[in-house]
Amino acid sequence: MDVDLGDLCEGARIVLDRLGEEGDVWIVGGWVRDRIAGKDSEDLDLATNLIPSEVKSAFPKSIMVGEEFGTVLVRVRDSKGRDFQCEVTTLRKDGGYSDGRRPDKVTFGNDIAEDLARRDFTINAMAIEPMKGLVGEECPSGKLIDLGGRGVKDLESGLLRTVGQAEERIGEDGLRIVRAFRFLDLGEGGLREFNPELSAAISSNLSMLSKVSKERIWNELQKVLSCSNSMRIVESMVEHGIFEEILPGISINTNTEPSDDYIVNLALICRDEVSDGAEMSDRIASLLRLSRKESSALSDLHECRKIALDPSVESVRRFSATMSDTQKSQILDYKRGLGADTEDFESELEKNSDLKAGSEPLVDGSRISEITGLEGGKRLGRLKDWLHRIQVERDLASEEEVVELLAEFDWKNSDFEEWQGLSWP
Repeated sequence: MDVDLGDLCEGARIVLDRLGEEGDVWIVGGWVRDRIAGKDSEDLDLATNLIPSEVKSAFPKSIMVGEEFGTVLVRVRDSKGRDFQCEVTTLRKDGGYSDGRRPDKVTFGNDIAEDLARRDFTINAMAIEPMKGLVGEECPSGKLIDLGGRGVKDLESGLLRTVGQAEERIGEDGLRIVRAFRFLDLGEGGLREFNPELSAAISSNLSMLSKVSKERIWNELQKVLSCSNSMRIVESMVEHGIFEEILPGISINTNTEPSDDYIVNLALICRDEVSDGAEMSDRIASLLRLSRKESSALSDLHECRKIALDPSVESVRRFSATMSDTQKSQILDYKRGLGADTEDFESELEKNSDLKAGSEPLVDGSRISEITGLEGGKRLGRLKDWLHRIQVERDLASEEEVVELLAEFDWKNSDFEEWQGLSWP
C-alpha cells in the first residue's frame, strides 16, 4: 500500500533524505496511524538502523534526549530559514520488563518488522518507508509496512488490540494500561472498543500501575481528559477499576458536560468530594503530581461548585477585574459542566467594557493615611481594600471620586473586619 507524503514539510524531507543516504529510515508512531485514518498529525517520529552517534554525525545540531534508548532530537533548517525538529530512534530489541515499566536491556536492531513487533497496539505498530529523494519531489510517497495487516484492519473496524498476547504486553509496562484508554478516542467518530483480551488484561494487571511514576500517569490522564469523548472514556476507566488505583478514595462522577480544558474536567469528575478546594487539590496533587498552577486551578474550581453566578454589574466587574482570561473560561466551563445556567452572567460579561481606570487601585495607603489620619495597620489596609472594591464596582475614573467615598460610611467607628475588599464572588 502506497501512502501519499506530499504534505511533508521541507524540513522533514531533508531529515528523511539525509538519513536515507546513510542507512534506512521509516516514519513510525502516531503520524502513521493518523495518516492512515485520514487525520492530520504534526508530530513526526522516525526510526532508523543508524545508531545514535551516526545520527548525531549526520545532524551536528542534534540533541541526545535518550541516547540509552536510542533517541536523538534532530534539528535542521530548510532553504527558507525555517527550523524543524523531530525525534529519531534507532531500531530496538527489548529485553524483559522486570520493573514493569522499562526494558531491562535495550539492544539496537536492524529489522523494522522486529521493532514494530515490540510495540504496544496494532494501530501504533505500522511504519512508512519513504521513497528516495523527497526534497523537490512533487508527488512523494512511501510504502506502508503493516505486520499481518492488523493495524489498518483495526483502524477501519475501530478496535484496539495489543501486538501479540494482551496479557503479556500489558504485563510488561503498566503505563500501557492508561495509554490504552487514550487511544479509545475517535473524535467525532465516537470511541474505539477494546478487544476482549485487552479488556481482561487491563483488569487483571491493575497492580502494575503502582510501578509507574505518578508524573507519567498524570501525563496520560491529561490526554484522556482533553479528548473529545473524555467523559465516556473516564466511564470506561471507572468500569475497569483504574481510578481505584490512581485516585484511591476519590469519588468519580461522569454525569457532566465536558470541557476542552483537562483541569476543568478533572474538577468536574471529582466534584462530589466534600472536602474544601485546598484539601482536595492537595490530595489529588500528591496522587498525580500536579503542578502548583494546576493544583491552584483545581482548588479554585472546586470552591466554585456552590457559588451562584450573580449577573449584577458589580459582580461581573469584580469577576473581570480579579480573574485572568484562563480563569474566566475555566470557571464558566466548570459551572456549565455542573448544569448551572450561565447565560445571564455571560451576557453581562460580554456587555462589560474595560474599566476606565483599569483594575489597579487609584488611591494608595499613603494617600488614605494623609486624608484620614489613620496610621498603618489593619484598619488602614482594610479601608484601602474596600475603596478599591467600590472603585471597580462603580467603574470610577479618578482619585477624587474614590476619596469622596470616605463620606459614605463611618470608617472611624464601624467594624473594619466587615469591610470587603476586591474579590469574586
